[in-house]
Amino acid sequence: MSLCKTICLDYDEEMKNTRKLLERVVLNDENRTFAPHTKSMPLNALATHVAELPSWIKMALETDGMDLPADFKPNTIATTEELVAAFDKCVAESRAAIDVATDDDMAKSWSFSFAGQHVFTQQRTELVRSFINHLIHHRAQLGGYLRLQEIPVPGMYGPSADDGWPPK
Repeated sequence: MSLCKTICLDYDEEMKNTRKLLERVVLNDENRTFAPHTKSMPLNALATHVAELPSWIKMALETDGMDLPADFKPNTIATTEELVAAFDKCVAESRAAIDVATDDDMAKSWSFSFAGQHVFTQQRTELVRSFINHLIHHRAQLGGYLRLQEIPVPGMYGPSADDGWPPK
């Protein structure tokens, strides 16, 4: 089995789980800026980040690197519908990029710089897996935000407490 086919096993399952969570996010005037701590991202920023993270895989497979400018301002999405639509688009585009990538493509290096300063260089195989893990990390944070707002959290790898687990 090729590296890309192996990655797709995780990718497809994690994207399906992420979509379930994003569908539960409520972005409205009362909670858009909710954050559980002063060092935490606001809800709309975190949810947008989770929705856009799959696009990083496409970028990594189609470029040799990126230099993030010092004045970079992340996007924020205003509604749940736009959030899920952006996520679906990013997932489909990155899945297509994975589908056409070869093991030779995955062995190439990719570099990240910030404001002209080199931060890291990684083999694409490691990078793509790291991006999936990055998404899982922020998805878990987002689940915590939902829990704090009394929004039911769907199960990711089986039922959650909000799915009636454990059974009584």
